[in-house]
Amino acid sequence: MIHPLEVPRLAAGGSFVLRPWEMRDLPLVQEASSDDYIPLITTIPSAYSQEAAEAFVRRQWERASTGSGYPFVIVRIEDGQPVGSIGLWLRDVSEGRASLGYWVASSARGQGVAAAALRAVAAWALGDLRIPRLQLCVEPWNAASARTAETVGFRREGLLRSWQTVGEERRDMIMYSMLSADLS
Repeated sequence: MIHPLEVPRLAAGGSFVLRPWEMRDLPLVQEASSDDYIPLITTIPSAYSQEAAEAFVRRQWERASTGSGYPFVIVRIEDGQPVGSIGLWLRDVSEGRASLGYWVASSARGQGVAAAALRAVAAWALGDLRIPRLQLCVEPWNAASARTAETVGFRREGLLRSWQTVGEERRDMIMYSMLSADLS
């Protein structure tokens, strides 16, 4: 039986809020679609069009309505500008684990966006949802994302060789995990 999920609003530090995706977030989809990497590792369209962007937002709604996960848009409180995305994916929740993924638009990188969002979702998932284990994967070259995970308290577990298809090739990933005991 499908259990629809309600994506909550979460505070992410003092500067950001996480909320469900809305059609007014299409400019963020447009910026992300022009990024060299984001469309390779997400369902962001690689060629922007209004139709493709709207389909992306509807997919986020579908993920919640089918119970597969909680997709959030990260919004800067100061100006209401959407600056990134983070998702908590529940495919393996029956096994006691969930996965996280995040990206930040290039115009907002280096401002602590990903760390604030990751910290908020991890605390909520481990605390309120009582998911025993959270995990995320980072490509070995992505030092910024690895720093973000480690700053929040995720622990590096090891290299997963040829773990995931990115673009058209198999890539290694570094697995990070967090348990409730790891919350800082």
